Amino acid sequence: MADADCARRYVPVFASAAFAMTLADRADGESAMSRIAMAVEYDGSGYSGWQYQKHARSVQECLEQAVAVVADHPIRVHCAGRTDSGVHALGQVVHFDTPVHRRERSWILGTNANLPESIAVRWAMRVQPDFHARFSATGRHYRYLILCQPTRSALWVNRAVWTHRRLDVIPMREAARALVGCHDFTSFRALACQAKSPVRTIRYLQIERRGLLIELRVGADGFLHHMVRNLAGVLMAIGRGDAEVDWTRTLLDQRNRALGGVTAPPQGLYLARIDYPKQFGLPLEDDASHLFMF
Repeated sequence: MADADCARRYVPVFASAAFAMTLADRADGESAMSRIAMAVEYDGSGYSGWQYQKHARSVQECLEQAVAVVADHPIRVHCAGRTDSGVHALGQVVHFDTPVHRRERSWILGTNANLPESIAVRWAMRVQPDFHARFSATGRHYRYLILCQPTRSALWVNRAVWTHRRLDVIPMREAARALVGCHDFTSFRALACQAKSPVRTIRYLQIERRGLLIELRVGADGFLHHMVRNLAGVLMAIGRGDAEVDWTRTLLDQRNRALGGVTAPPQGLYLARIDYPKQFGLPLEDDASHLFMF
């Protein structure tokens, strides 16, 4: 089912006791609107990205179709961050409004039963009406994986970006220090980026080598379009020795995307976690660190 076309309608799965709607699910009536938040994990391979597109397979469309089966009415979901084609998510957060009442377990299991294997709901909960998956977020965290070995890997394809060149993490770490803090990241955003301001605050940018894999971890108050992939592209060039350590500082000063080098491929990028104020009571996320114990 992982490679199935989401454009077709999935057969609703409620036959087993695990997915059946109980009387308690409907006991409170179905008139008042409720806002439901979900954390979603997905393999972005084979999707056109998060956002719905008329003639392409998207994560949003698949999720909306699956939730609609559980809700028994059309659903529109809003996400914390729209990921590009090929980009993965460990902790994407979404919300939607519905007049029906379901147990949290029913939202999770019922939705997962109608999703392709490459998308899964991790948790679901009712939230207060002023919660918004995107606009309530206070921070976002990404990871970028680079596989360094002489030949390509069959197992890591679409899970990490492969390079046959050895990367030196010492100059990469030194170059990354200049990027931490509040800066104008014009040189690191896509030319088509529609954000009103190029100023963002990077809270941390860590680079770790784990055997043949190099992991970039970055957290910020927000990111511009292609910002993480452009950061990765610059740091990889420095790690290869194709650019000097001070290139990151120079790019910040130049504020010119045309001078910013190559955008790294999407396959190694993971949306790891979204931060929200404690008042919303969302589950504390660990950005699925257990999945990265190589």
